[in-house]
Amino acid sequence: MVRLRSILLFILLFKSFGSIIIAEQSEEFSEALLLRPLPDRKVLAHFHFESKIPPTRTHGPHHSLFPKSIYQLVHKFRVREMELSFTQGRWNYGRWGGYDPISSRNAKPPGVELWASFDVPQHQVDASWRNLTHALSGLFCASINFLESSTAYSAPQWSFKSFTTNVRYGTLPREAVCTENLTPWLKLLPCRDKAGLSALMDRPSIYRGFYHSQRLHLVSNEFDLAEASSGMVLEQTLTVVLQPVTLGSGMTFGSIRQPSWSLSSLFGRKVSGRCVLSNTSNVYVQLEPNLVSELKSTSAMQQESDVKNLVSQAWSDMSFEMSDSPVRVIKEVYGFHKESSLLYEYSLANSSDSRPFDLEFRWKRPVTWSSQLAPLQASRFLMGSGNERGAIAISLKSVGRSEYTDSSDDEDGRCSLRVDVFQVVPWYVKVYYHTLKVYLDERLHSLADVIERTNVSPSEDKVSPGLMELALRLPCDVNSVILTLEFDKGFLHIDEYPPDANQGFDIPSALIRFPEIKTKLHLFEDKSSCKSPLLSKLQEESPILWYTEVLLVPLTTPDFSMPYNVITITCTVFALYFGSLLNALRRRVEEEERLLKNKATKDSSPIGVLLSKLSAKLRGKPLEPPKSSASSSKVSYKLILRVILVAGIAVAWQYFG
Repeated sequence: MVRLRSILLFILLFKSFGSIIIAEQSEEFSEALLLRPLPDRKVLAHFHFESKIPPTRTHGPHHSLFPKSIYQLVHKFRVREMELSFTQGRWNYGRWGGYDPISSRNAKPPGVELWASFDVPQHQVDASWRNLTHALSGLFCASINFLESSTAYSAPQWSFKSFTTNVRYGTLPREAVCTENLTPWLKLLPCRDKAGLSALMDRPSIYRGFYHSQRLHLVSNEFDLAEASSGMVLEQTLTVVLQPVTLGSGMTFGSIRQPSWSLSSLFGRKVSGRCVLSNTSNVYVQLEPNLVSELKSTSAMQQESDVKNLVSQAWSDMSFEMSDSPVRVIKEVYGFHKESSLLYEYSLANSSDSRPFDLEFRWKRPVTWSSQLAPLQASRFLMGSGNERGAIAISLKSVGRSEYTDSSDDEDGRCSLRVDVFQVVPWYVKVYYHTLKVYLDERLHSLADVIERTNVSPSEDKVSPGLMELALRLPCDVNSVILTLEFDKGFLHIDEYPPDANQGFDIPSALIRFPEIKTKLHLFEDKSSCKSPLLSKLQEESPILWYTEVLLVPLTTPDFSMPYNVITITCTVFALYFGSLLNALRRRVEEEERLLKNKATKDSSPIGVLLSKLSAKLRGKPLEPPKSSASSSKVSYKLILRVILVAGIAVAWQYFG
C-alpha cells in the first residue's frame, strides 16, 4: 500500500513537472530596437518587447515570463483588448513622417490615453472600466483613476477596432509623464532593465528627448471558446526622438550640421548582452525610402549592380558608414512611390560584458531628404473671442501627392478618399452639432454630399462628455477641407475648478483616420524559425492615424482671491472684538484700585519719597503727587466705553454685512 502511494505521488509530480516544462517552452518573449535617422538631424529609437502565452485552459494559469499582474487584470475584468500610452511631447508629422507603421501605431497624443474592450454584458461594461482604471492607476503610479468618472470617458463605435459595442475610451491631456511611470512599465519585462536592450533606457537620456511615448497593447483571445484561441499577446513599445551628441566633426553643409551618433552617445550606455529569456534580440537600422533614393542619386547608382553596393558590407563609397557589419540586409519588395526602404539587422547573441555592443553611425556626405507624409495634414484650432461662445475648426490640407489616389471609387465612378474624424469634448464646452459646416477648397458644401455616416452623442452637464464620429467621403483632388463647430462655454462650480484654473481647460486631441489607406513594410517572407516579432508587426497592415493638437479653452474663472480677502478681514474683526471683550470681562476694578493704593502707599514711604525727589531733581521737574483712585476709576470707565464701542462696530458689521 505504501509503495502504491509513492508510485502515485511520483506520477503526479512527474506530470506537474512536465506541464511546467511545457508551459515554459510554449511561452515566448522577444526584444528589438529600431533606429532611424530623421531629416531634421534627430534619431528615432523604437524599443519593441513582446510576450506571448498559450491559452489558460490548455496550459494552465502558471507562467514564468508573462507578468502576473497583467494576467490577473485580463481574467478579473475580462479584458479582450486594451491599449495604454504615456506620452510627453507631440509627434511632428511633417518632419518625422506620417505614412509608416511606426507613426501610425506609436504616435500618441500628449498625456495618458486608454481604450479597452470587455467580454462582459452591456450593463457591466462601465463597472469593468472603472475597476480597470483603478487597477492601472495603482500599477503604473499615475492618475488613471480620474477616468472612472462618466464625464471623462466615452463609448466610440467605429473609431477603434475590435468589439464596437463594449469599447470605452478616455484620455488625460495634462497628465505629467515621469520616471515613476516608466519604472513599473519596465518591471513587466522578464529581465527588467538589468539586461538586454532595456538596459539602454537611461532615465536622463530618455526624458531629455523631444518626444517619448511608452505604450502597452494587450490582446486576449482566451474567452473565445469556439475558436482556436491564441492566448495572450502583450506588446510593450517605447518610442523616443533624441538629439544625438555629435561624434567627431560630423558633416556640415551650409549652416546645418548633420551629426553622427552611436548607442553610447544616444543613451549613455552600451549593450552588454541580450536578455537570456528572450528568443530573439536584434537591433535594426532603417533607412527611409526617400533617404535611399537620395543616396542613389548622390552616389550616381542608376543600375541594379550599383544598387547592390548599397546593401553590401563595404561602406567606402557610401554617404555613411557603420562601425559593425550587419548580419543581414533586408530590402523591401516594393515600397512607397516606387522606392524601397532598407533594414540592417544586428544580433546581440555574441555581445557580452567583455565585448559590449555599441553601434556607431557616421555620415560621410551631406544628405537631405524628407519623410513620407500622410495624404492630408490635419490641424485643429479655436475661433472666436470672449468667454461666452466660440467655434472649433479642423483643417485638412493635401500634401499634393498623386500616390494616394489609389483609393475606392464612389457611386459615380469618381476617385474618393475616406476620412474618419473622432473627437471628444468635455461637458463644460457645450457643442452645437447642428452647426457643423464643411468647406471644400474654401466653398461651403452640403453635409449630405460629404458625410457618409455619423455618430453624435451630445454632452450632458456633469454626466457625460460630447462625442462626435464622422465618416467623410472626399474627392481625391481636394486641396483643403475645413470643418467648423460652434460651442458655448459653460459655468463650473467653485469646487470643480482645478488649482491652475487661469491656465485654461484642455480639449483632448481629435483623431483623424484614413481607413482605406494602409501602410506596411513589404519585406521578403522570413522563413526562419526565430522570426522577429518587430518585423512581423511592421508587415501588418494598419490604417494611417493622425492626432491633432490639444486645444486650450479659457473659461470664465472667478476671482479666487476674494474669498481670501473676506476671510482675512472677518477674522481680524473677530479677533479684535473677542480679544477686547475678553480683556474687559476678565479685568476686576476693585483689584486695580487695591493695587493702586498699595503702589501709592509704597511710594509714600521715606525711601520712596527720597527716590521721587531725587528723580525730580535730576529731571529738573517739580515733584508730582500720587494719583488718586478717582483717576484710576476714570481710566477704567474709558476702557469699558472703548470695549462697548468695538463690540457695537462688530455687531453692526455682522448685521449689515
